[in-house]
Parts: sequence; C-alpha cells; structure tokens
Amino acid sequence: MADLEEIRNRFKNDHFATEAAGIVIDSAQPGKASCSLTIEERHLNENNVPMGGAIFTLADITCAVAANGYSEKVTVSQQASITFLAPAKGKRLIAEAVCLREGHTTALYSVDVKDEIGTYVAHATLNAYIVGNR
Repeated sequence: MADLEEIRNRFKNDHFATEAAGIVIDSAQPGKASCSLTIEERHLNENNVPMGGAIFTLADITCAVAANGYSEKVTVSQQASITFLAPAKGKRLIAEAVCLREGHTTALYSVDVKDEIGTYVAHATLNAYIVGNR
C-alpha cells in the first residue's frame, strides 16, 4: 500500500494543481483525502476573494487523491457540481473528500471546502468513472 509521500510524488504530475495552483496533499487514506491551498494573490478574483476556478481545482484534485491514492483502479472525474457558499475569510483553503459510494464502473464523492477559521466556502459532488486498473 502506498504511503503519503508516494502519493504526493505521483500527483506531482498533476502540474496545474500542484505547480500552478500550489495545492498540497495533507492526508490520504482509502476513499478519503484532504488537500489545502494557501491563498495568494494569484488565486484572487476582482473582488479580492479566491476565484471559483481555484476552489474547484482544489475540490477536484482532492477527489482525485481520495479516488486514486490507495487504489489500483484508475478513476477520473466524469461529472462535477460545485456550490459556492461563502467567500473565504481566512488565508488557507482546506478540502476534504470522501467516497460516498463506489460501484464497478462509477463512484460518487463529496468534497467540502472550508478555510482555516471554519468558513464553509463550497460543497462539491463528483461522479467518477473507473477506467480500469493501473
């Protein structure tokens, strides 16, 4: 079974999330993951709050880590829905993903995004498609 450092190394290949956005994988276990993003100027929109795309990227990569981190299956996002609930008030976004149901070819994940002071920023659901095995 992979350890956290192996998972981080594998997801370094997700260049947009890890390099462009600066997302960090904080924890992972089968079907669950937590990732974070320190809010920088590059993440802000014209209203000086994190833009939806940055928040969505955090939710998406967190789901990917939950789905693929400890699995021999290759799982990709099939459909995603995100609801933005409030602007972040803190300096760091934290996403937590959990698998709600995994079948033979599809899975359903829930991702909550909050800031470090507890502001509930967004909720996402992602349908995932299981492509095959590694």
